[in-house]
Amino acid sequence: MPKKVQAKRSTPKGHFVVYVGSEMTRFVLPTSYLKNPLFQKLLDKAAEEYGFHDTYKILLPYDESTFRQL
Repeated sequence: MPKKVQAKRSTPKGHFVVYVGSEMTRFVLPTSYLKNPLFQKLLDKAAEEYGFHDTYKILLPYDESTFRQL
């Protein structure tokens, strides 16, 4: 399950950060998620929605509760 991180801003080794929803909730995920076909579809959807303009943040176009259920 994704971890919601608010206070600490560093990213542990072997993890990456995504921002979800209009509140830009920050989640730290293991890099193994990048191999998951479902997560790859989420990234494709994000690319369609937002493009690749922001090179520092991965934005996912879902609300937080929907993202937590995935």
